[in-house]
Amino acid sequence: MLRLTQRHASELIWLGAAIGAGLLAALPLEIASLALAGVTLSVLSLLDLRVAVAATLTLAPLKALIETEATVRLPIDIGQVAFAGTVGVWLLKQIASERRVVLPRLSILLPLMAFIFAAALSLLGAESVGATLNELIKWLQMALMALIAAALCQQHGVGWLVGALLVAAGAQALIGIYQFAGGSGAPHLWILDYRYFRAFGSFGQPNPFGAFMGMTLPLALGASLGALSMASQSRLQRGVWLWRALGLSVAAGLIGAGLIASWSRGAWLGFAAALATLILLTPRRWWHGVVILSLCAVLLALGILGGVLPSALLARFSDFAQDLTGFQDVRGVPINDANYATVERLAHWQAALSMADESPLVGVGFGGYEVAYARHALVNWQLALGHAHNYYLNVLAETGALGLAAYLGMWIGLGALGLRTVRLQDAFRRGVAIGVVAVWAHVIVHSLFDKLFVNNLFLHFGAMLGLIGTLVAAVSSGTQKA
Repeated sequence: MLRLTQRHASELIWLGAAIGAGLLAALPLEIASLALAGVTLSVLSLLDLRVAVAATLTLAPLKALIETEATVRLPIDIGQVAFAGTVGVWLLKQIASERRVVLPRLSILLPLMAFIFAAALSLLGAESVGATLNELIKWLQMALMALIAAALCQQHGVGWLVGALLVAAGAQALIGIYQFAGGSGAPHLWILDYRYFRAFGSFGQPNPFGAFMGMTLPLALGASLGALSMASQSRLQRGVWLWRALGLSVAAGLIGAGLIASWSRGAWLGFAAALATLILLTPRRWWHGVVILSLCAVLLALGILGGVLPSALLARFSDFAQDLTGFQDVRGVPINDANYATVERLAHWQAALSMADESPLVGVGFGGYEVAYARHALVNWQLALGHAHNYYLNVLAETGALGLAAYLGMWIGLGALGLRTVRLQDAFRRGVAIGVVAVWAHVIVHSLFDKLFVNNLFLHFGAMLGLIGTLVAAVSSGTQKA
């Protein structure tokens, strides 16, 4: 029998490295760089799966940028490639260590799976089975990301995942700030008397970029408050927690600047709801939060009445009431520069209601809004924008009354479970949990204006589900271990 000695193994490794180097040298520079980065990332991921998760969260938002700008075309987007690699490494490590796949028990996934089941019923009336299956796969990926993230958080704590999420958002924020200051060059994004540009990061559009900033800023603020609280409680590790609080605060500042630079009214309104949630839940006694929130509301009202707040920011909300309460039949409405955005939004709302009227129980198929749009479009609005610019109407159109009821039930279930984490004794983990609950407040409000689960952002939402699912499990077990 041929026996592989240490010397032979070393020689084979060197031979493989030489062959690999030769192949890389023969490839074009861009492809060789991608291949080398992929190999390096794969090796590091095999050593520590957290590297794969962090890389996935960072690379996932590059989907739109690579599709429009890259010279090298990938068969599937970079986020899906990274996520597939993460799942593969996770399965390999599970089988190698446990001889089987062990899934963490997450009660937080029950409301999510109930919605996915209800959305799957829309296959019965789907305009496009392929589009519906594609959308269902995204939501299943969200659940799978939650399981992987929770499994790692149970082993290594929650701090690393908070860091990974904020690094991904911080990188996008830096790109957005550069674009805002003049690096965009897109004339249709001029704002503030042609002095600045609306930021869009690698998303191609400001609104989904603003959604990403708004989805991560509450987490950064909650974690920062938790770290500061730990610094005040711990004498031995006060310096460590102060440095962590500083790093988290810097991340929050960057992401906050990115949120402002997006100039996205929907993202701002979502963050206002998230900030109110943070203020309400941070004190240990709920009535303290109510008092502080009331005082903040009074100060805000005085600032508006006194003209203290910037007029440019207030102008962005001037048609807020019209968007929410001014719904009407916009067929035949004269279109001008002042009302274009509002009428366009209402036209897509109207198309969604027309789809729901056609198939009220199961809808036109999950993910099928754009496919069905041509038959329901208003005369002046033939171009489909991909979604209804109101995710609740979007879900109603695509999955019918059953799907919308399950979607609303999902949020009620997630909220009820998330609020249990307020009882956590560990100040940092409690701050993280409150931050994630505030993220949900952002998503609930921002969804009145946009579809947020685009450009692979559902993977980030899945990671947050795994994050807080771990904390919910800690509260339920009474161990406070996360």
